[in-house]
Amino acid sequence: MTESIFHPKPVDELTFTDDGMFQAVLRDPDICAELVERLLHIRVNHVEYPELEKTIAPYYTTKGVRLDVYIKDTDKIIDVELQSYPQEALGKRTRYYQSMIDMDSLMKGQDYSELKDSYILFICKHDPFKDESDKHYGLPCYTFKNTCEENPLVNLNDKSLKVIYNASAYEKEKDERIRSFLHFIHTNEPGKDDFSNRLSDLVEKIKDNEIFRRDYAAMNLHDRDLTRAAKREGFLEGTAQKAIEAAIKFYENGVSEEIIAKSLDLPLSKVSELLNQQSKKFSTGITPL
Repeated sequence: MTESIFHPKPVDELTFTDDGMFQAVLRDPDICAELVERLLHIRVNHVEYPELEKTIAPYYTTKGVRLDVYIKDTDKIIDVELQSYPQEALGKRTRYYQSMIDMDSLMKGQDYSELKDSYILFICKHDPFKDESDKHYGLPCYTFKNTCEENPLVNLNDKSLKVIYNASAYEKEKDERIRSFLHFIHTNEPGKDDFSNRLSDLVEKIKDNEIFRRDYAAMNLHDRDLTRAAKREGFLEGTAQKAIEAAIKFYENGVSEEIIAKSLDLPLSKVSELLNQQSKKFSTGITPL
């Protein structure tokens, strides 16, 4: 097998949904707040900071999570994720993100009653849900919260909500403002929507920012170096163990599963499987303090 070289997208070709650009646009607290308010129908009183790609790893043996945008309001915590490619086990991913966010709060001395309202918001370019016949449900939005199976009127009241948008079904969305935004995500065409046009204009402005261009180039150089290092360590020998070690090394250094798959010539589903298997091994044997 010949060595594959990861070719990052040039800065001038980046769109709002590309990794790096999405986080850069949401550095603007006003943009960040407006996006959250539009998609979650809540008021954001204060954006303490959009913490980009926040890493949460409570124990050195646990699998940490890298959150795209982590927002702290006065009374709520909001994680905003954008998925440009389909990924397996999205439900379990949101479950793990939720647990890590809560753990991050509790480890700072909070009592259970002090936990802020928690929102996990995923913006997906593709429909992440299928029925038993492998057919997509085709909803523009999927909202999940904990209720009682015996009586739906009983709410667990754990103050957590998971909302997942499917941009590919934007035409079915009844809310005009959300429909316009999902159309922008799906097509990269802002249309007449004011907010989408502001996002598009900001993307073009960021492309011309020398600091962003330098950081983006450095990030891609880092990813290429990791690729070569992993392969030097023996991935080219073709053993399953070396593939696992290379994938883990990538992930621990903050490389996305998509880039790992491209760099190591592995299917995305195989990379996810390897990382999930490894996290299960580490999760056993942890003794809570």
